[in-house]
Amino acid sequence: MAMNTLPLSKKVQVISNLCEGASIRSVERLAETHRDTVMRLGRDVGEGCARLHDRLFNDLQVNLLEVDELWSYVAKKQGHLKPGDSVEFGDWYTFVGLDANRKAIVSYLTGRRDGDSTDAFCADLRARILNRPQISSDGYQPYVSAIEEAFGADVDYGQIVKEYAGSTEVVPVSHRYSPPRVVRTERIKVAGEPDPDKISTSYVERNNLNVRMGNRRFTRLTNAFSKCQRNHSASVALYVCYHNLCRVHTTLRTTPAMAMGLTDHIWSVEELIVAALAKEPAPESPKGKPSPEFTPDPVTSTAPVRFTVLRGGKDVE
Repeated sequence: MAMNTLPLSKKVQVISNLCEGASIRSVERLAETHRDTVMRLGRDVGEGCARLHDRLFNDLQVNLLEVDELWSYVAKKQGHLKPGDSVEFGDWYTFVGLDANRKAIVSYLTGRRDGDSTDAFCADLRARILNRPQISSDGYQPYVSAIEEAFGADVDYGQIVKEYAGSTEVVPVSHRYSPPRVVRTERIKVAGEPDPDKISTSYVERNNLNVRMGNRRFTRLTNAFSKCQRNHSASVALYVCYHNLCRVHTTLRTTPAMAMGLTDHIWSVEELIVAALAKEPAPESPKGKPSPEFTPDPVTSTAPVRFTVLRGGKDVE
């Protein structure tokens, strides 16, 4: 007996709502689909989007690159962990590498905020970029050694270091959850010859807001956090592909992927789902359209259908 599967139109409705920042339970109500089904579909499409991103975003020419980390957590915050809790629980950070000119998320990685995750993230950046980029980051020190190890001398790297107001400053109740006030900024040349005027993290920090608005798991002060790390990573991959391929940037008036020349059209959510869930691999050429969804051959008169009668009912002992 074949399992019940969602029609493609229902999948589009579910994924579209997830990409617009709706929670699992709100999508359950909007799409009239059980939350477990919504969760599984989001995870499967998200993991397919991770593979799709790996195939498309390679051999890139990026001039200005901004990197930053975006905080979230799985199950409970780091300060609330207890002995015996799962190793998946606690704070998780999503490292993002953003093309400052074309607003594309070139690379991303979800991991702990430590040297190992930073090294892996910068190595992934290097594997995707062909030319010598200018990279900007905040004052997070592990970037210095990670970028040097990944790019060597083939990079122009600068940091923008921000000094925030001290903890002794009285904060009004209305600003309790606002970030501290910046009192001074300094631009530092770390490697190569970066243009001081272009050392900035403004675009990637603005993208952090987009993530928190478009991915419910990143919304602060809610109970819409992730319960396991696998689903959390899949939601990040889903958002990244939706941002790069489907969402038209208001300044560019096109999608970031089109601005980078990786595709020749704006992808619909249906195309994204089909490419992510396709049984056949997506095209090798980044400018090709996604593979069509697999459909079984229709039943015709040349293909007879055989039925088997199963005994059942109250008369069967």
